[in-house]
Amino acid sequence: MIKNLGELKASGYTSKSIKDELRDNLIAHMEEGTTVFEGVHGFENSVIPELERAILSRHNINLLGLRGQAKTRLARLMVNLLDEYIPYVAGSEINDDPLAPISRFAQDLIAAQGDATPIAWLHRSDRFAEKLATPDVTVADLIGDVDPIKAANLKLSYADDRVIHFGMIPRANRCIFVINEIPDLQARIQVALFNILQEGDIQIRGFKLRLPLDLQFIFTANPEDYTNRGSIVTPLKDRIGSQILTHYPETIAIARKISAQEARINAAQSDRVYVPNLAYDLLEQIIFEARESEYIDSKSGVSARMSISMLESLVSTAERRTLLNKESKTTVRLADFMGIIPAITGKVELVYEGEQEGAAFVAEQLIGSAIKSFFPGLFPKIEKLSKKIEESPYAVLMEAVYAEGGVVLYDECNAADYASTLNDIKPLEDLIARYQPNVEAADKLFLKEFVLWALAEYQKLGKERLTDGFKFNDLF
Repeated sequence: MIKNLGELKASGYTSKSIKDELRDNLIAHMEEGTTVFEGVHGFENSVIPELERAILSRHNINLLGLRGQAKTRLARLMVNLLDEYIPYVAGSEINDDPLAPISRFAQDLIAAQGDATPIAWLHRSDRFAEKLATPDVTVADLIGDVDPIKAANLKLSYADDRVIHFGMIPRANRCIFVINEIPDLQARIQVALFNILQEGDIQIRGFKLRLPLDLQFIFTANPEDYTNRGSIVTPLKDRIGSQILTHYPETIAIARKISAQEARINAAQSDRVYVPNLAYDLLEQIIFEARESEYIDSKSGVSARMSISMLESLVSTAERRTLLNKESKTTVRLADFMGIIPAITGKVELVYEGEQEGAAFVAEQLIGSAIKSFFPGLFPKIEKLSKKIEESPYAVLMEAVYAEGGVVLYDECNAADYASTLNDIKPLEDLIARYQPNVEAADKLFLKEFVLWALAEYQKLGKERLTDGFKFNDLF
C-alpha cells in the first residue's frame, strides 16, 4: 500500500475528477454489458438510459419524481461507479488530492514535507454524502462558518482563512453529494450553492476562497413541491446539467418484482404463509387503483412503499391466524386483505371528498375496485343490467348461497373449517372447473373466495361485515 506522496508519484498515479471517474467506469460497464443499477426495476428503457447519458455528459443531476420512485436509491447506486480506493492527503478535512491540493492545510503540509507527505486511502463506500433539505438548514451547515475556538487555539485573527470550519459540502470533496427534496431548501440557501456549482469558489463570512471543489451533485425533488412548499430557484436549475423524470412501475409484473424484493418477510414467515398468485396481483392492483382514485390526491402520488407495507401486513395477518390456531401452515385468504388497511390509510393523501368518507372507507373501496378489475379477466363478465337469473353463469351459485341462508367465512377459522365451508358450495367448484380448470390446487380456495367477493362487489350477493367474519347472502 502506497503511504507517501513520493511513492504515489512513482506508481504513475494520475489525478481524475469525480465526474470523469464516473464516466470512465460507466463506459467500462457498458462495454462489458453490466450495470450498477441492479435492483431498480421498470427504469431499463426510460430513467436509466437518461441517467447514463447525464453521467457521460459529466452533468450534475436533478431526479424529479413523486415519492417512492427510487430516486435516492439511484443516487446511492452511483457509488458503485467510483474507483474502489482513491488517495488523499492524510489528515485533510476535505479529502485533498495529493497531486492537486486545494486546502491551506494540504498545501502547507506538502510544501513542508514534500515526497514524505503521508497519504491515506478513501474507499468508495465513504464517498457518498447525503443531506435532507429541511427549513432549518443553514449556509454554515452546508458550506461552513468561522470557528472562534479554532481562531483562539491557533492564535489567529478572523482575517486568516485557517479559522474556517468547513461544512458538509467541502467535506464531501471528491464525493457524490445528494440533497434530497431540494425545493424545501430556503431560496437564500439555494443561492449559496451557485458559486460551488459553477465558479468553483466558496464564500463564508466575508471570505471568498478559490476552492475548486470536485463534486458530483445529485438533487431530488417532488413535482408538487414546486407549488406546495417551495421551488428550485431558476438560476440553480440553470446550473444543473440534467433533469431526469422518474415514474411508477407501469405493469403489475414489475410492481410485484419490486414488492417481493423489498418486503421484509423472513424465511419463517415464508414457510408458514403461502401467498396465491392472484393475491399478489390483487395487492399490486390496489396501488394502480389508488393512483386513479377520485378520493386520493394524484399530485401527491402513491408510493411503492405502500405495496411493500401491504404485502408485509398481508403475510402477517395470515401468520397471526396460524399462531392463534396453532397451525404450522396457512394460505392467504381474501378476508386477510382487511389486515392491510392500516398500511393504506397512513400512506395516501386524501382530497376533500376522501376526507369526508374516511381513510378506512377509501381503503376498502380500493380493495373492491381491484377485485372488480381482475374479475373479468378470469370469469365471464357480470352485466350491470339485470337479466333473467337463469341466463347468468352465476345463477346456480347464487341460488345455492340463498338456499343455505348465506355463507359465513370467519376471520380466524382454522384451515379445515375454511376449506369445508367453501368446498361445500358445489356450484362454486363447478364454476372454477369450467372457467379456471388449470388453477393451482393451492390457489383454488382463494379463487373460490374471490368469486364470492366479486359477486358482492357487483351487487349480485350481499356482503355483511360481522364482528369476526363476513357473511355472503341475498342482496336484499
